[in-house]
Amino acid sequence: MHPAAPATDADPDPVPAPGSALTLTVLGTASPHPRPGRPCSGYLLRGGGAEVWVDAGPGTFAALQRHTDPARLDAVWISHLHVDHCADLLSAMYGLAYGGLTPAAPLPVYAPPELGHRLAGFLGQRDPGFLSGVLALRPLYDGHETRVGGLRLTTRAVVHDTEAYGLRAECAGRVLAYSGDSGPCPALVELAHGADLFLCEADLDRHHESEHRVHLTPEDAGAVAEEAGVRELLVTHVGPTLTPEAATGRAAAVFGAGRTSTAREGETRTV
Repeated sequence: MHPAAPATDADPDPVPAPGSALTLTVLGTASPHPRPGRPCSGYLLRGGGAEVWVDAGPGTFAALQRHTDPARLDAVWISHLHVDHCADLLSAMYGLAYGGLTPAAPLPVYAPPELGHRLAGFLGQRDPGFLSGVLALRPLYDGHETRVGGLRLTTRAVVHDTEAYGLRAECAGRVLAYSGDSGPCPALVELAHGADLFLCEADLDRHHESEHRVHLTPEDAGAVAEEAGVRELLVTHVGPTLTPEAATGRAAAVFGAGRTSTAREGETRTV
């Protein structure tokens, strides 16, 4: 991956064309289970005329429909296959196949390679090919790049307790980085380098000395944002031992160079 260099006075960001601005709508932030009014991880990314559903945690398919017709989606991107990040793909599949939300062509789904077998197993099928009329499964890997409309999506492998990825989305000179679920690792800093908005988990209150670090504390999130030189840190996926407000405050205390805020369901922001 070749991170975008920060803009200078001699190299300004281009002015977005109408409909091309990079925006993020928060569908859900809860960890590790949905709560009333708070679905699990999920986001709607728009830019360059494209709409991408990023992570599909429980409750996010309903939330998605408040902001767009699922038949209009151009792609889905899944960070990893833990239930709180992908389970609503089952709801989406039923909606697209049987609920009158059918897209014009099978919906591309960028996800870890095992996704098709997971969905097939849940539905009692041996071959994930039965999904092909609705979902076009496309495996992610470290360094994967694709264009969806005017969006450039770059994937990096991050440290977790399963195969997991973070996302860098670029459009019209703006950059959004998303941690997915990740422990502290160099790839996460590279992914977020110079981002205008860094959407980052802060799941843990603290690390235990003997554990393999597969999530971030608020201080970790702030440190990554500081090292990566991002413009704004948006704290999400806060675990049950923390409040979003407390996690954001702790992250902000470490990330002194820019703005730190809390991801909240239903909010849309221009990157």
